[in-house]
Amino acid sequence: MSKTAEAKSQKAKQLFIEEKYNCAQAVACAFCEQLGLEQEKARALASCFGGGMGRLREVCGAVSGALLVLGVLGGDYDPADRGAKAAQYGRVQEFARRFCEKNGSIVCRELLGLRAGQKDAPAPSARTQAYYAGRPCAEIVASAAEILQQMLEEQAEQ
Repeated sequence: MSKTAEAKSQKAKQLFIEEKYNCAQAVACAFCEQLGLEQEKARALASCFGGGMGRLREVCGAVSGALLVLGVLGGDYDPADRGAKAAQYGRVQEFARRFCEKNGSIVCRELLGLRAGQKDAPAPSARTQAYYAGRPCAEIVASAAEILQQMLEEQAEQ
């Protein structure tokens, strides 16, 4: 792992644990400088994706935050350009493949060991020691940022 990937991983984890950002915000905001966005704007853009999209426990918020970054950095293409669209979707699928390989799924409820269809109330859980001890979220956030940074470095080399 590169030093930059390690730094992004740790930054995302720190934002999740210490700043209490949701999973999507933590990943997106770890890349604010590269995105050219103020942290407040990135935090707002990613705000709905925490908890697998507003605690619906669907696509993991860390994945959504990473895909938001991929979109800002490489998604501005002519909608009629099928090749550019295919290339971007290829990056999405590659991110998902790597994330699944490392974490087992891109679905929040599966990552948390919840049963299908189980949803949570809209109010987020209190961020206590018990919360962090019982959930893999901090490590998943770190993993998403690491994978994303590795992909960005590989893309820059091409």
